[in-house]
Amino acid sequence: MNYEFFIAHWLDIVTTVLGLAYILFEYKASRWMWLVGFLMQLLGIVLYYQKGLYADCGMEFYYLAMTVYGYWRWVYSVKRQNTLHSSRSTLHALPIRHFPKRLILPWMLVIAAVWGIIYWLLITFTDSTVPLADSFTTALSIVGIWALAHKYLEQWFIWIAVDVVTCGLYFYKDIPFKAGLYGLYVIIAIAGYINWRKKMKLGAL
Repeated sequence: MNYEFFIAHWLDIVTTVLGLAYILFEYKASRWMWLVGFLMQLLGIVLYYQKGLYADCGMEFYYLAMTVYGYWRWVYSVKRQNTLHSSRSTLHALPIRHFPKRLILPWMLVIAAVWGIIYWLLITFTDSTVPLADSFTTALSIVGIWALAHKYLEQWFIWIAVDVVTCGLYFYKDIPFKAGLYGLYVIIAIAGYINWRKKMKLGAL
C-alpha cells in the first residue's frame, strides 16, 4: 500500500479497522463495543460527508447519541442490579431478550416514515446519487441501534439487511474497504445471532 493510496483512503481504512473491532465486541456482547463505536462514528461523519452519503453522515450523529445511551444502559443495569443484593453478589449485565412483539408494528411504521422523509430530503436538498438505498439503510439503522442498546436478540436480523445493502452501496461509491467490511459483517451478524441465542438460552449475559 503506497503513501498516496493511504492518504486518499485513510478514513476508510481506519473506520474499517474500528468497525471490525466493533462488531467483534458486539458478537461477544461486550460493552467495549460502545466506546469503539463512538470513535468510529466521529470519523464516519467526515468520511460520509466527503463521499456525498449525506443520510449516512447525518445518521452518525444519531449513532453518537445512541452509543452514549447504549453504554449507559448496559453499565447502569449492572450497577442497579448490584444494589438489589449484597455487596458480595455477582454482577449481572443487561440480559439478552427477544424484541417485544407489541413494538414490531410501531417500529415498522417508523421505518417507513423515516425512509420516506429522508428520501425526500435527499432528492430535494442534496446532490445524492443513491437516495433510495442511502435513506433505506439510514431508516433501518435507527431501529437497529436502538434494539442493540436494549440487547434484543433480533437486532441481528436488522443489521443483516442493513449490511447487505450497505455493502453494495459502498462499492458503488468507491469506499472499498468499508464495503468489504460490510460484506464480512453479514457473516459475523449471522454468527452473532447464533451466539447470542445460545447465550440467551443458557442465561448467559
